[in-house]
Amino acid sequence: HLERGSLQLEALNTLVLDEADRMLDMGFFDDIVKVARQCPKTRQTLLFSATYPEGIAKLSAQFMREPVTVTVEAQHAGGQIEQRWYQVSENERLDAVSRLLLHFRPASTLAFCNTKAQCRDLVAVLQAQGFSALALFGELEQRERDQVLVRFANKSCSVLVATDVAARGLDIASLAAVINVDVTPDAEVHIHRIGRTGRAGESGLALNLASMNEMGSVGKIEQLQGRESEWHKLDELTPTGKGPLVPPMATLHIQGGRKEKIRPGDVLGALTADLGYTREQVGKINVNEWSTYVAVDRAIAQQVASRLNDGRIKGKSVKVRVLED
Repeated sequence: HLERGSLQLEALNTLVLDEADRMLDMGFFDDIVKVARQCPKTRQTLLFSATYPEGIAKLSAQFMREPVTVTVEAQHAGGQIEQRWYQVSENERLDAVSRLLLHFRPASTLAFCNTKAQCRDLVAVLQAQGFSALALFGELEQRERDQVLVRFANKSCSVLVATDVAARGLDIASLAAVINVDVTPDAEVHIHRIGRTGRAGESGLALNLASMNEMGSVGKIEQLQGRESEWHKLDELTPTGKGPLVPPMATLHIQGGRKEKIRPGDVLGALTADLGYTREQVGKINVNEWSTYVAVDRAIAQQVASRLNDGRIKGKSVKVRVLED
């Protein structure tokens, strides 16, 4: 927009650079410079970053005058997270993820991979084994990203497989487990990954897979954490329940959102007052501009979709489908 002349910045008074470390990792430094140079010199600049690599200091020196550094305390004590390490060979890494899931049976798991190719491969393996798993990586369209996040947050999906870039900014409550499918070479990123579980006073589980080639990165993590890793054997992992994890809810996609004046109360009313379902059978309701997502008990999802298609919300007929893997 700046190159086309369709964005005027003369009146801008605050420039915010969020996820600054990831912007550097992805090679956006030159683009940031271009944007900043076209902003008024008399502005306030705010820079946010979960980690503080060397490049951040270089970035702040270019765009900030006499900056004040603010750091925040960790959101939880490390003792609330049980961290386990498992040594794997490359050819057993993906299968080890399903073994971890079947042994610990976490209600919700965020699995981190270092590449989007690894994300795709793991989701294919898990789905083939009957797990409800979805992938989140940088190339997804916004609509696809929204659907994936809604389904994971409303308990319609058991495992979210993501890269670090895609998982930035996610705020998932009550995340039972984090699995590091690949060891990140950045020790601070590892702390950031596992810190997504064990929040708000709850206990969390961090499960890490590492090959011999990754032991150097494991050493950096140990150094940063100030303690040795706790290693376990893969053959300790035995299934503790029947079959793959099945999420308790399923998500219905309703064509129509805020543009059609639909509100969460309208959807809840259609399901309870009109169709006779109980409040306990209905989960989170997310109304976007053009779409609405509602979580319902998995056992009744198809029936609810069919009845809503034949019924009405706010006096209007709607199109409804169940989002499936």
